[in-house]
Amino acid sequence: MKNTLETRLGLFFALVVIAAFLLFELIGSGALFSRGKHLRAQFATVRDLKAGDPVKLAGVSIGRVRTIHAPKAGRVEVELAIDPEAEVRTDSVASILFTGLMGQNFISLTFGSDKAPLADSTTLLTSKDQPDLAAIMTKLDGAADGVQNMTRSFTGEEFNKLLGPFTDFLKQNQPRLVAILGNLQNISTTIAEGQGTVGKLIKEDTLYQSALATVTNLNQTVDDIRPLATDARAAVAEARSMVTAMNKGEGTVGKLLKDEKLYSETTTAMTNLREIFQKINGGQGTIGQLVNDAGFLKNVKLTLQKVDKATEGLEDTGPLTVLSSVIGNLF
Repeated sequence: MKNTLETRLGLFFALVVIAAFLLFELIGSGALFSRGKHLRAQFATVRDLKAGDPVKLAGVSIGRVRTIHAPKAGRVEVELAIDPEAEVRTDSVASILFTGLMGQNFISLTFGSDKAPLADSTTLLTSKDQPDLAAIMTKLDGAADGVQNMTRSFTGEEFNKLLGPFTDFLKQNQPRLVAILGNLQNISTTIAEGQGTVGKLIKEDTLYQSALATVTNLNQTVDDIRPLATDARAAVAEARSMVTAMNKGEGTVGKLLKDEKLYSETTTAMTNLREIFQKINGGQGTIGQLVNDAGFLKNVKLTLQKVDKATEGLEDTGPLTVLSSVIGNLF
């Protein structure tokens, strides 16, 4: 091999490429953050996550996956090497995401709340398991199979079976359908020209004017009723004040309602009146004897008969003669 300039340049570039590759491997394995904070998170499955995969906070790389421990009690613990300057809170949530369908897996961290303290090396972050890509693809495959089966059912033959009766119906009822469409066209033309009830309702503004006049009359009626309503409220207020005054015993009606003396006097008067009627019915006293004495009634009848006889035939006699005849008949 000749020791030429081209050879030396080739060796130099080869060494640069090898050094860059080694540096990349060192950074990828987490050596850059080996002295940072070591946080932990537990997942039900880590899928294809491996040591050296990035840890991102809001899309910004702040660390690497340091180690992945064997599953214990149904959980896989992942240790993270985090930049000591990164503000990861104790309530930050860790999730395993991937960049694209065929991209690299990484752990995504949320900010957490400002009131939560900063995480230290003893913090166990809250984890959130995302749907597995394989499970998603399985569901998509099942959905695709369902769509494929559905499209298979709509073959040309199936469409013919489905549309055949409808086509036969159209052929058999073509004259009727044409007549119906013609009638609909005539009706729409009539309405458009303003003929008929519906056409007048659409073309003429008579109904609008009537409705406007009705609303105006209603407004006027309301305006006329308002004074009556005011008077009614005043009357109700006055009646309320009168009732209040009566409840207080004011005025004649109030005294009648509230004065117990009047009640006692009325009760006494009714008692006395009942006793008087009882005495009259028992024939006691003058009125009782007059009411219950049969002889007195007989004498009254006889007297009335004599008066009746005395008045007979007095139409043609003078006053003195009538007076003397009456006295003679009576006595």
